[in-house]
Amino acid sequence: MRNLRLTLAYDGSHFYGWQIQPDRPTVQGAVVDTLRKITQEKIWLYGAARTDAGVHALGQVAHFKTRTKIPAGNLQRALNALLPPAIRVLQAEEAGPDFHARWHAAAKTYRYRILRAPLCAPFLWQQVYHYPFPLDEEAMARAAPLFEGEHDFSAFGTWDPEEKDHSKVRRVFESRLEQEAEKQELVYTVRGRSFLRYMVRKLVGTLIDVGKGRLQPDDIPRLFESRDRSQAGPTAPPEGLYLVSVEYPLGEPSG
Repeated sequence: MRNLRLTLAYDGSHFYGWQIQPDRPTVQGAVVDTLRKITQEKIWLYGAARTDAGVHALGQVAHFKTRTKIPAGNLQRALNALLPPAIRVLQAEEAGPDFHARWHAAAKTYRYRILRAPLCAPFLWQQVYHYPFPLDEEAMARAAPLFEGEHDFSAFGTWDPEEKDHSKVRRVFESRLEQEAEKQELVYTVRGRSFLRYMVRKLVGTLIDVGKGRLQPDDIPRLFESRDRSQAGPTAPPEGLYLVSVEYPLGEPSG
């Protein structure tokens, strides 16, 4: 039995998220259906992250077990020939027999794009969060690094029932907000070991509330202590969120 790893990119606006749902198009469902056609086996695919409806990926990682003898490179080409254009397999490779895309991930990086231009081009509206209204961007940039470190993120997300650990304590390695003047965008980047469900979008919503003046950067420690989701900012829309990459320990190549 082979264990194969896929690195995937997809436009999430075409799907109801990663995870298979009855009678709804999902990324996992599309890839599983295509793998079953190619291999003639009952394949199950495990992803590193369960992205929500409307969320995109530049480097999602998944794995599956198979008895097929099709070389990994040929399998990649076959998948890309049959999958919808909104999903591309960037790489297919052999993995160790015990490799698990989700449980072995050492870090994930997400990016969130906020378009600040007065108008949003029609081909961008499902790729960014368009927010043309006044924001104190400097205050937002000061607040972003305050999410770094190990904290109880109860105020910023919900527990995923599929997680092995029921704790809401997470470690964020990097959290920063940057201006991309040419694109008229604010780009939030966060890298951590793992994330609660909706956590990144809740962090972005909190930063936007800081930009509006509803919260101050100094309020972030208080929000951690409160563990109260109602005190943090709202959950930002999914369109601006991208899973950029997934990292694995030495000996397991990254996606």
